Amino acid sequence: MCGSSYQQAIIKVKLMVQVWMALFGFICVVLIISLPARASANIPTTATFVYVTDFLSGRVLMEKQKDAPMKPASMAKIMTAYIVFDRIAEGTLALTDQFIVSEKAWKMGGSRSFLQAGRSYSLDELLHGVIVQSGNDAAVVIAEGISGTEDNFATEMNLTAAKLGMKNTTFTNSTGWPDPNLTTTAHDLALLSTAIIKNFPADKFPELYPIFKKKTYTLNGIKQGNRNPLLYGKPSQSKGVDGLKTGYTSESGYGLVASAERGGQRVIMVLNGMNSKKERSAESRRLLDFVFREYKNYEFFKSGEIIDKAEVWLGDAHHVSLVLENGFSKVLSRAERAKTELRLNWAGPVAAPISKGQQIGELIVTIDSTVADRLPLLAAEDVGQLGMLDRIGEALKYLIFGAPVIAPPEK
Repeated sequence: MCGSSYQQAIIKVKLMVQVWMALFGFICVVLIISLPARASANIPTTATFVYVTDFLSGRVLMEKQKDAPMKPASMAKIMTAYIVFDRIAEGTLALTDQFIVSEKAWKMGGSRSFLQAGRSYSLDELLHGVIVQSGNDAAVVIAEGISGTEDNFATEMNLTAAKLGMKNTTFTNSTGWPDPNLTTTAHDLALLSTAIIKNFPADKFPELYPIFKKKTYTLNGIKQGNRNPLLYGKPSQSKGVDGLKTGYTSESGYGLVASAERGGQRVIMVLNGMNSKKERSAESRRLLDFVFREYKNYEFFKSGEIIDKAEVWLGDAHHVSLVLENGFSKVLSRAERAKTELRLNWAGPVAAPISKGQQIGELIVTIDSTVADRLPLLAAEDVGQLGMLDRIGEALKYLIFGAPVIAPPEK
């Protein structure tokens, strides 16, 4: 009889535990980030083609005819530089390698580095000639030195463009010299510029990408300035600018691909189709300042930061810490930031045992009531399960005294 009563008591405990778990399941903890509201401006621009992105996230910050065909002019030289960088990175070229100036290169018109026909120049000198001086002659020397002919080099340019996802680009030469078949888009030039910074970072290749921010270079005793207007002016105007390239032909108008980093946030900006150098300078400064002022990378949680603690059922700890694997940050406009809500959602209390890294719930991010992200909430530590007698004891306490009083977690 006593054994039967004991078995009935155990069954009753199990049933009550199941009921208790069901009643307390699907608890939602809401954490709302409330910030002052401010509308985001929709700024017009005189540029015909515009594409501005956040470098790390790839988020599009501004766009105007981003996939419409346009002429790159000398902005095509970014691809010439990319191919050289790639060869240097893989070890098949060195900056000390010498290249001879052909008659074709020497006769090139437009912007020039004033190279002497028949003379050899180092690849380092030629790169500076292409990037800083925008020398058409230097670009042709590089193309012929790498591929034998400029036509062969154009083929390599197009193969590289395809690998980078530049689906609407056709290169016909190393310089951006006018050609009926030469075409690209603002979107494609942004892909190329992002790739050259990401694939050849300055900390790993200090002799490569930093060339783009040099203001002057002297070759053959002739000093020429970088045509990128964003590199000049007051420190506040040129803050963080480190590239990339301008371009102009009568067909393309005035264009610029720019990169700048402020406060740990890098922006890639492509503009084209402007009417003068003055307009290009003024418009590029205005839009860059606007983008950095309006959009920021907001860090909500650092990697490993404890976001909250969930109650644990029948564990050797009353709570388990909740974290995100990589923290959480997001590029937002001011208006979006003001309308951002974060909800921490999990079913609890969480039954032990719990393993470190186990998903407990999720962080739900909404912007203006629309779900933007769902990120897994993970256990920050292991939580063991109580022994059999302790579990029975906890269940009996619940039957006798009701829900256990658990001290709030330490913050």
